[in-house]
Amino acid sequence: MKVTIKVQKLPHCPSLPKYETGGAAGMDIRAAIDKPQTIEPGERFGIPTGLILEIPRGYEGQIRARSGLALKSGLSLVNGVGTIDSDYRGEVLVLIVNHGQEPYTVEPGERIAQFVVMPVPQIQLEEVAEIEKNQERGEAGFGSTGRLD
Repeated sequence: MKVTIKVQKLPHCPSLPKYETGGAAGMDIRAAIDKPQTIEPGERFGIPTGLILEIPRGYEGQIRARSGLALKSGLSLVNGVGTIDSDYRGEVLVLIVNHGQEPYTVEPGERIAQFVVMPVPQIQLEEVAEIEKNQERGEAGFGSTGRLD
């Protein structure tokens, strides 16, 4: 199924996002910066993309980290996965954090994140006096299923 996303490319945008392989889940997004930007260890930075997106109601845009950058240099997203709501019309920023040991320099036009679109239903909460008990797991929390089970 294809979903059409309208996109406005701002003057500083190097290129539109695109799938780099036929089986890619996300489109790569590039840094829309005019000079290299160094991010020190522990530092956070909002990198412009030069994109304004019109995401249809019932969907959200997700900005996700690139696994190669995360593994090789420790770059990740400040907010884990960034959400672009269907009613947001500002420039998309990629909120980068350097978890690595060394400074990392983002180059103009560098692929810095992935863009994925997912359906998101509007839900309705129903307040109840008690929630049905789960016999299999119950209230067991973090780590309760073990590491190798």
